[in-house]
Amino acid sequence: MIQFSKVNKWYGDYHALVDVTAEVGRGQVVVVCGPSGSGKSTLIRTVNRLEEIQNGTIRLDNQDIHSPALNLNKFRSHVGFVFQQFNLFPHLSALDNVCLAPVKVAAKSKSEAKSKAMSLLERVGLAHKAGAYPQQLSGGQQQRVAIARALAMDPPVMLFDEPTSALDPEMVGEVLNVMKGLARDGMTMVCVTHEMNFAREVADRVWFMDKGAILEEASPVDFFASPQHPRARAFLSDLRSH
Repeated sequence: MIQFSKVNKWYGDYHALVDVTAEVGRGQVVVVCGPSGSGKSTLIRTVNRLEEIQNGTIRLDNQDIHSPALNLNKFRSHVGFVFQQFNLFPHLSALDNVCLAPVKVAAKSKSEAKSKAMSLLERVGLAHKAGAYPQQLSGGQQQRVAIARALAMDPPVMLFDEPTSALDPEMVGEVLNVMKGLARDGMTMVCVTHEMNFAREVADRVWFMDKGAILEEASPVDFFASPQHPRARAFLSDLRSH
């Protein structure tokens, strides 16, 4: 579903992504982990071109996402993205946040979009909050609305950029449960997260990054039981000591 081939990115002199070559299979859940500043969020943001790359290629569903012929807005509308800070529109209700893209971008009728939005809010356990505004919702509820909003365009792939890191600990579980449900339904997902139990339970593959490179790619069983790269071993050792 997603192919990275020798992807490089610089911010000025800083080499943020270093020769990244990797694949995400259709229906796979890939968890990207590693220390802060390792390039995880930068990598995931290149998939929908929130970050541009200097060289290499990225293909999504066999489409070169840097092709001059690419309609960028149309392309982005088919890549679900869930941000760390929710990014809901504060002046719109939960229902209207979820309806917005199908109406404005996909030209769906308001009644059709509303019906779909209600089913998605029900899926994330928030049908009873359809009329609430973001400031009336907890952080965990806002993030679940954001997931429903991303699903509203029927994306073939969902990207999660540290979706639980802005949440209070008691709200993390409710968001992870929604993500687990998506994984069970066969959604292709790439998740940047520090939630190692989620990686252990749900991921098909774990990518460990440091200094802009993927240093290790393994199944969760292999990664947590016997990481091969010394940097990955040190990372897991630090986590366990905390």
